[in-house]
Amino acid sequence: MKIKKVLVSQPKPTSDKSPYYDLAEKYGIEIVFRPFIKVEGLSAKDFRQQKVNIPDYTAIIFTAKTGVDNFFRLCEEMRISIPVTLKYFCTSEMVANYLQKYIVYRKRKIFASKTGRLADLLPSMQKHKTEKYLLAVSDVNNGAETALLAENKLDVTPAAMYRTVSNDFTPDEPFDYDMLVFFSPQGIESLLKNFPDFNQGEIAIAALGAAAAKSVTDAGLRLDVEAPSPQAPSMPAALDLFLAKVN
Repeated sequence: MKIKKVLVSQPKPTSDKSPYYDLAEKYGIEIVFRPFIKVEGLSAKDFRQQKVNIPDYTAIIFTAKTGVDNFFRLCEEMRISIPVTLKYFCTSEMVANYLQKYIVYRKRKIFASKTGRLADLLPSMQKHKTEKYLLAVSDVNNGAETALLAENKLDVTPAAMYRTVSNDFTPDEPFDYDMLVFFSPQGIESLLKNFPDFNQGEIAIAALGAAAAKSVTDAGLRLDVEAPSPQAPSMPAALDLFLAKVN
């Protein structure tokens, strides 16, 4: 097995300093950024079918920038005025900082986890137990986040604000990759939807996170690289180890 061309199922990095570019140069390989899935915001009409009235809530939880974008878009479409008293709870500082696109950051009450995990946001939320929380989610979610918050006796309502759909390949789009890198179960589903007769053969597959890794093996495919691990805390680090071995 020798890797020459890798498909990374994420949007192309906005910075030239991405570690994926370093890998491409180090190993003389071609890396193509091509998402298998894409996100579409729910229309105001679809959102209203959930019977969620945004002004009823005093705090909102964001786990991704996608949730931030679609929350403010929906509020604008539905002509909802967001009160300055609304509290924002974010699972990472990156998501919290992204709020500056829509609000005056220093004038709002914003809380963020330093680890990227919802569980590590709980101490801040428990200091505000009387809040009525709205959780921005995708239409496809396993309910684990809602269950975790409910277990901690927090008043939380999940609200789907966007959906994840397959980003289909066109008939004339080449599929000549030696390695595929996935970041979610939906990516695996999209692969099999686009190529129902997919034969892995010598194509290496990498997955980030337990859910994506399980989806690979559940589909009867061979998982060659899994991240994070004690040796490789990130996908680029895991790819580096793998490429050093096979190339």
